[in-house]
Amino acid sequence: MDADITVRNNRDRGRYELIDDGAVIGKASWMPFDGPDGPERIFFHTTVDEDHAGQGLASTLARQALADTAHAGIRIVPVCSYIKTWLSKHPGQENVVAVRAEHLAAVPSPEPTS
Repeated sequence: MDADITVRNNRDRGRYELIDDGAVIGKASWMPFDGPDGPERIFFHTTVDEDHAGQGLASTLARQALADTAHAGIRIVPVCSYIKTWLSKHPGQENVVAVRAEHLAAVPSPEPTS
């Protein structure tokens, strides 16, 4: 990863962001959820700009977002297919909960593209 690329949690926008020279080049969108055993964070969409694809940046974003979430004591709900796949390749996360119907119902619908 380029030394100038960083990851930050933009709580106001509900996403972790990959930042390159001040520009957002990727994001892992999340939303808070009140789970039966405490706070949960539903990860529902991860993307990296096309011109930065193939550099391992999505993996870096996922790793840092999930580590930050775990460190905060928040359980991870992997609705996003990328996050779900990343977790399957990096076992050992103890704070992951199974996706339930109420998680899926809470996720916002994707905005139409034009």
